[in-house]
Amino acid sequence: MTHLSRRCFATLLLGSMLGGCGGYEVKNLAKSDTNLVTDEFILETRLLVRELMRKFYARNPDQLQRGSVHSVDDRLRQLRGTPGPLSFEELSSAQEIAALELVFQETFSGDRVFALTVGLGGMLRKAYGYNTESFLFDSLDSQALSTSARNIEILLWRLKNNRKSSTEPFLISSEYRGVTDNLSFERIFGKLIALQDMMARIAGDAGDRRVTKVVHTATSVFIPLPI
Repeated sequence: MTHLSRRCFATLLLGSMLGGCGGYEVKNLAKSDTNLVTDEFILETRLLVRELMRKFYARNPDQLQRGSVHSVDDRLRQLRGTPGPLSFEELSSAQEIAALELVFQETFSGDRVFALTVGLGGMLRKAYGYNTESFLFDSLDSQALSTSARNIEILLWRLKNNRKSSTEPFLISSEYRGVTDNLSFERIFGKLIALQDMMARIAGDAGDRRVTKVVHTATSVFIPLPI
């Protein structure tokens, strides 16, 4: 048996032994502690985006009638069934911050909740390199992660402050008819911001580099991610 064959055999043997211990998966042999943490962050951000989608449809049920499908579960299946970048014909293939901009265009007649979810979810996917898992030798761009956090802050600000010419909000979230009556939106957005900022610090430390703060003067302008 060659040296390489012995190494391969040893790796497979170790994997089979670990596979029977506490549900440890063989694929985790190719993961560092940072990779395992990143996996949890990726999963949590996707779950939070889906939760936001449900909440936005609950407060803006009219938006479902504007899209290609008319149930929340079908919308969720569209997201889960689309790997990599999120791109849909009904949004003219607008992705990430371009999809977010559709939410605030008065001439847009489509489903604004779907546009927001596609934009936000797609931006977060891009921040993680469109990966669903992280393995050894994978690297993350700390600046992209930090920028995504700033864009979530901008999105939250615009949802509160941008209005149609009729003075109505583009989407109802925390506030309805001048009364703040649902703070769950704030909490979810806050969690997403905290996750992205924390992951940016982890990625920055892992790559031995600092996160450069994005300087911008217009708080209502989304910032392109650097990847």
